[in-house]
Amino acid sequence: MTNRHSRQSFLGKTSEATIQNTAVAVIGLCGGGSHVSQQLAHIGVGKLVLIDCDFAEDSNRNRMVGLTYAEAQTKARKVDVIATRVSSVSPETEIVKHDGPWNHALDDLKNVDFIFGCVDTMGARDDIERFARRYGIAYIDIGMDVHGEEGRYFISGQVIASLPGQPCMRCMGFITDAALAAENARYGAAGGHPQVVWPNGVLASTAIGIFMALRTPWNDQIPPPIFIEYDGNRCTTAPSPKLKYLAAGVCRHMDGTDGAGDVA
Repeated sequence: MTNRHSRQSFLGKTSEATIQNTAVAVIGLCGGGSHVSQQLAHIGVGKLVLIDCDFAEDSNRNRMVGLTYAEAQTKARKVDVIATRVSSVSPETEIVKHDGPWNHALDDLKNVDFIFGCVDTMGARDDIERFARRYGIAYIDIGMDVHGEEGRYFISGQVIASLPGQPCMRCMGFITDAALAAENARYGAAGGHPQVVWPNGVLASTAIGIFMALRTPWNDQIPPPIFIEYDGNRCTTAPSPKLKYLAAGVCRHMDGTDGAGDVA
């Protein structure tokens, strides 16, 4: 093990090589995705596929970790901002950048081991998860929301690991047809999604912990929960109570229903 990773030796003798040989995609780089990407760089992931079609602006400085004042003023591409931060930490990491929609990067996405989804909408989550299932890729979703009115606001969030052969986000009751329909009905009318840096940091770190538990043997006696809920007002994370209602390790919606791999 190299000196760089000497303090990660508890992860296992082959963990450094395993992590270096892992390819990860991060879709959405502003809030949680900025945390996730840079933590993956510090850990030493060998390849990162970074995807975001947007430009940085001043309102992103409250949540996009690593965004500088100068980059916000010049409206730098978010994918360039995060790629620069990643390479400054881990020049050994291979970086593939896509500055368009995620479904324009399918050839690269098909060949990663994990996809982190850091997107705003249920529709995008549903589409990305279906893609990941089709190609047998582990998908880790993070998201947060602020809701309330008249000075009383509540912060909530979730981290969900959608793993091949295991329950999907529909099985967990997180994605529903009703939620998708309601989102489509109010599309364009809700304005910006409230976001702040600290919930994104908590959720991103939790997601990285699940990733490390899945990828290295250090914690293999305690399988990580696949659905974690965050209460930002109480500053707590906990496995979702919905987990106890799931059929043991079985997906009832996706596996085996949409085929696998490229469409013939």
